Amino acid sequence: MAGVTGTLTNTALLHSFKQFTLSKLRQLHQHRKLHFHLNFANFSTTQFNSHKTHSANVDNLIVLGIETSCDDTAAAVVRGNGEILSQVVSTQADLLVQYGGVAPKMAEEAHSRAIDWVTQSALDKANLTAKDLSAVAVTIGPGLSLCLRVGVCKGREIARSFQLPIIGVHHMEAHTLVARLTDRNLQFPFMALLISGGHNLLILAHDLGHYIQLGTTIDDAIGEAYDKTAKWLGLDMRRSGGPAIEDLAREGDPDSIRFKVRFFDFLKHFPSHFCTIDAEIPLSLASSLDRRSRADIAASFQRVAVLHLEERCEGAIEWALKMEPSIKYFVVSGGVASNQYVRARLDQIAKNIGLQLVCPPPSLCTDNGVMVAWTGIEHFQMGRFDPPPPADEPEDTVYDLRPRWPLGEEYAEGKSEARSMRKARMHPSLTSLIQGSAKQLL
Repeated sequence: MAGVTGTLTNTALLHSFKQFTLSKLRQLHQHRKLHFHLNFANFSTTQFNSHKTHSANVDNLIVLGIETSCDDTAAAVVRGNGEILSQVVSTQADLLVQYGGVAPKMAEEAHSRAIDWVTQSALDKANLTAKDLSAVAVTIGPGLSLCLRVGVCKGREIARSFQLPIIGVHHMEAHTLVARLTDRNLQFPFMALLISGGHNLLILAHDLGHYIQLGTTIDDAIGEAYDKTAKWLGLDMRRSGGPAIEDLAREGDPDSIRFKVRFFDFLKHFPSHFCTIDAEIPLSLASSLDRRSRADIAASFQRVAVLHLEERCEGAIEWALKMEPSIKYFVVSGGVASNQYVRARLDQIAKNIGLQLVCPPPSLCTDNGVMVAWTGIEHFQMGRFDPPPPADEPEDTVYDLRPRWPLGEEYAEGKSEARSMRKARMHPSLTSLIQGSAKQLL
């Protein structure tokens, strides 16, 4: 994986490419049959060309990615060839400790204080200015609305000021596609498990923008379960519960405590139920136990939580191979994918089935701007981006943010009756929007 680099080359060529792109956009606004709407955060997502951008031009793309969907303010600059020019992340560790988790209003204020510094630092570390950029990519969902708005406002401000195309990015797709940056052999179709504090998601990635959801959580995601357990144990939450549990679990016996996981009928209740894990000793007393006892609890919890993931992954991969027998790769990404125990266990699952495990490095598993920039690049090459925001865009513009935004359509056998009751205020999936827009072009 490429690291931070120095001076920009071929600035003149980049400027010419940018002018070419903008001229194409202006032409297309005169031809409504080539203009379609995905209704992103005021993003129409113009497709000006059904073919991929010429490779010579792709190499000279430079995209700024902005991520503010939860509690990390992140930005990065990435070239079209996958070279990472810079990466900057501002965490909210102190707030997590103070409030025992993410407090949306406090998180929004922290994003607002950090966003200007983070984006400027990303440009400075890349030895660039906003004038050198080809486009801006920004996360528009899913996530916390208050937090998403901070990143979208900043992204649109930069795109408007420097007349740059802008790409709205799906947060979970970004976690998926960053694996294609770190492993350039990764081709569609492939399986993916996305695990974080807010999501457990098993998907079949058919193609860019085309995903089938095989399973998801209906209560606590595994990352949240780690956080709750770490808090019960009185562990240091400044790095979040996952790393704290993982470190302590190394000192414990994973078979010392019999945790019980209430498994349901696999086909009817595919999603994970991490919050139903019970211990034979009350976890509320764990913080008063000695270190050895707490280590045993951490190790036993981690064993049964990951065992649940293993069970679900085996079933999902079986389904995926029925639909796409050519699958060769199993991607595991998201913040929890930084956990080495999780990686080792899922690597064994992949090997048993004959798949190759692909995990981004830990710095690209947690929320970051690189994954947003790279996803923007992938869609930009397919012509899925928007023209610069209008110069007279009102400051009080109401953006169509997507806090609850599925990545793909649910697989029929993996649907959960419990989850189907929670679809109020949920946006149509990214996959359905892209497919619907493509049909309008036919």
